[in-house]
Amino acid sequence: MGKILACAGMLENRKVTWFPSYGAEIRGGTANCTVIISDELIGSPVVKNPDTLIVMSDASLNKFQPGLRQNGLLIFDSSLIKEPLLRDDIEIVGVPATKISSKIGNTKSANMFLLGVFIAKTGLLKEASLFEAIESSTPGRKKKYIGINKKAITEGIQLIEDKKG
Repeated sequence: MGKILACAGMLENRKVTWFPSYGAEIRGGTANCTVIISDELIGSPVVKNPDTLIVMSDASLNKFQPGLRQNGLLIFDSSLIKEPLLRDDIEIVGVPATKISSKIGNTKSANMFLLGVFIAKTGLLKEASLFEAIESSTPGRKKKYIGINKKAITEGIQLIEDKKG
């Protein structure tokens, strides 16, 4: 998700930093990634209090929610996080991303569904930029998932637009 965000930001000629932390965590712990997208120069890739937090596990929610800035946006997968302890000074969007993505065709597209929710809530980037980023950054052996990932993004956007209307 972070790589797609960063690539899409660059495609829109924005200033971007992408700071992944995927070491041993990728095999069961809390992996995380910081992405900054700005119209101005970025002084540091380190973010102490992010504007937005997107989480897919209880461990990540518990670890990173305290650092989310006041009035920030928290988006979480309510399929995986059943009884979250949530702050009352932030905007909260819980969506069943894994459940919906399994209906789309692959539970691994849940992160792309959450990316669509994020884009619909913030308007930070264009859907077309995300699609182009997916196409250009997906390695050959995973190209078969491009269509599912695009559909997941579109479904995430649609969920939020339906709630607005």
